[in-house]
Amino acid sequence: MTVYAPKGHNTGVAVVVFPGGGYQVLAMDLEGAEICDWLTSRGVTCVLLKYRVPNSGPTLVDGRRNYPKVQTALQDAQRTLGLVRQHAAEWHVDPHRIGVIGFSAGGHLVAAASTHFAQRTYRPVDAADALSCRPDFAIALYPGHLWAHEDESRATRNQEDLSLRPDIPVRAGAPPTFLLQAENDDVDTVEQSLAYYVALQKAGVPAEMHLYAKGGHAFGLRATTLPIGRWPQLVEQWLHTIGMLDRGSQR
Repeated sequence: MTVYAPKGHNTGVAVVVFPGGGYQVLAMDLEGAEICDWLTSRGVTCVLLKYRVPNSGPTLVDGRRNYPKVQTALQDAQRTLGLVRQHAAEWHVDPHRIGVIGFSAGGHLVAAASTHFAQRTYRPVDAADALSCRPDFAIALYPGHLWAHEDESRATRNQEDLSLRPDIPVRAGAPPTFLLQAENDDVDTVEQSLAYYVALQKAGVPAEMHLYAKGGHAFGLRATTLPIGRWPQLVEQWLHTIGMLDRGSQR
């Protein structure tokens, strides 16, 4: 974990950042440090997680998604959320305003952490593992590995069936979620976000989804003239809407 302190005004909000990389590598700059620079400039504490790769989550093997027996990336996410709560006073963070943001495979990790919080997927290590590992809010951008028909050919897969993969068991206790994706994403098709959104709605979980015609994949915060480039403002507005950024500073 690398902790980035907020710049100037401290809102008391903290965000754990999950970079993408297909569970093979990690885009620690594009979807990591650059994201932390943006959030800390808004008074948010950032915790950039270098979760274990490769093959620590669902990965494509011979054309089919392969799930490891032990998803070490999810273990790392759960452990980190507990550690942030353990250090909340030291880091001037509100333990009830700790969220997650992830990109691509990191978006899948956001969904995994949001739906696997009732118990740890590893043996407890210390007192941090007695604390909740449930995110208080979740942000997934161009997520992958969520749609049940992802591995089928474009000619045969049923795009009307928006079923989720079985490793993401959405329940009513999942945190409020923000989703964003481009319809011309040629790496993770828009059905990934659609499937997760439908499941959240059915479970009664507050969710906001933004779909754009153009934007592709892995754009992060890099400059673009496309409308999707304004996504950070949408996230900030959403955080105000759900009451995460409007309860005064934490000092």
